[in-house]
Amino acid sequence: MADASSSPHAKRKPLATSLGAHLGAVLSPALAARGLSESSLITHWPEIVGLDIARFARFERLNWPPRGAARDPLEAPAAATLILRIDGAFAIEAQHLAQLIAERVNTHLGWRCVAKVAFRQGPLPVLVPRRRVRPPSPEALAEARGLGAGLDDEGLREAMTRLGARVIDRARGS
Repeated sequence: MADASSSPHAKRKPLATSLGAHLGAVLSPALAARGLSESSLITHWPEIVGLDIARFARFERLNWPPRGAARDPLEAPAAATLILRIDGAFAIEAQHLAQLIAERVNTHLGWRCVAKVAFRQGPLPVLVPRRRVRPPSPEALAEARGLGAGLDDEGLREAMTRLGARVIDRARGS
């Protein structure tokens, strides 16, 4: 009798999984220590508050109030205190911008998560801006479109065209 797992219709467990599939389990304890359940405040901080603010104020953690006695279940959860590490030279300016920072974080998260902002003065790591990728040359795009013309799926064809054009430009040293 043949093993059920050798059947051509049996579901096979994939041999390899993407790194992203494991990141949640790895990052969850570190995020929880900072009062977060998701990483966007860390990974997208400059986009959330703006590059001018992100240069001198960095997200450090969210401090949530202690869970007290039973509350009305329809009541909104208690808001947190956003703790930011700031460069000492910008302390006064950061205090003036605290309300704006709280509004931008709340807008990003989609609810009134932050009630107040507190600051911890100290050195900041250098903010490395994301690298902007030059668009591929028109010649490389035309060549890549010709190579990907046989792909039926339009989204896949466009993605492969953009990737192929960049590879062509890099190979040519453009």
